[in-house]
Amino acid sequence: MHLRQGSDPPTGLRPSRNPRPASGLPATPDRPPAFPPDMPHHPPRTKFQTMTTLSEPVFSPDDIDGLAWFYSMHGYAVLRGMQSEADVDRMEAECVAAQNAVVAGELDARYGSTVFLDEAAKADRFANYVEFVNEVSPAVHEAITHPTLVDAVRRLLGDTAWLRDSEQFGVVYQDARPGKESGYTRIGWHSDWQASPSLDIWPSTAFTFHIDGTSPANGFLRVVPGSHLWATPAPYRNINNVEVPSTARATGGRSASAPPFPMPLGFEKVRGEVAVYVERGDVILHDAYLWHSAARATDDHATRRHVRGGYFAGTAPEAGVEEFIKNAAR
Repeated sequence: MHLRQGSDPPTGLRPSRNPRPASGLPATPDRPPAFPPDMPHHPPRTKFQTMTTLSEPVFSPDDIDGLAWFYSMHGYAVLRGMQSEADVDRMEAECVAAQNAVVAGELDARYGSTVFLDEAAKADRFANYVEFVNEVSPAVHEAITHPTLVDAVRRLLGDTAWLRDSEQFGVVYQDARPGKESGYTRIGWHSDWQASPSLDIWPSTAFTFHIDGTSPANGFLRVVPGSHLWATPAPYRNINNVEVPSTARATGGRSASAPPFPMPLGFEKVRGEVAVYVERGDVILHDAYLWHSAARATDDHATRRHVRGGYFAGTAPEAGVEEFIKNAAR
């Protein structure tokens, strides 16, 4: 259908007299706003007013406003174009070299622990993880401190956000793949906050630099948009029967609203979940309170490699104060 400039739209296509806000729900006295009071609210600009899909939450380095707006509502966003192909090539080469050095025993045990694995013996044949990779890869260090990333994080967490690069696991290179030698293929539903509910480091934003693009063939991120706004319980119920310390806070989220349903303990389908597919060089940012999981590859020869870490806005812990509750299914 074509309309002449200046003509009225035909019946049925007239603009609503009561337009809906960006959240997709009409504002009413009994419905809270889409943004909790303590979370930055970046109103959409004109070009975002017609967004009706979550399939492409992708933003360029010159659109941090749009990225922050989308993230504040949905709990995640993708930053594309910050790194050049040469940057990604160098990151890949340095991470693979570190991975091989871990297997060969050429790097200190600090860089190749088995804390994330359920079968530690597999680490003798293959290294799914290189911890503190930021210390052995200049390309990773440059990427995680890139001015564009820092600008985006400060928009999400505030100007006092700090990088957790020298504590617990630092920044981690992850190589997820199927196969008998691999100890990491997928991960079940969880929020990052659930791993350390006793610490005061929250809130935080995780970053994931993708060396490989993602698809059903090699695995991908699954998220429940908006779940960061729920007060998710600490993982008192978890598939690994890990004990949660008495110091844990009962819930964690961007608001005090209870989740509409319990978080699954495994890999089940969740109402409202979406797949987040990315290209090589993309950076996913996601909130510490967001429900997320990762799907296993369907191609037995595929790889899904990325570099993962986080910026935090809470209180940095004293040296040696750590907490890691391994509640997520693997």
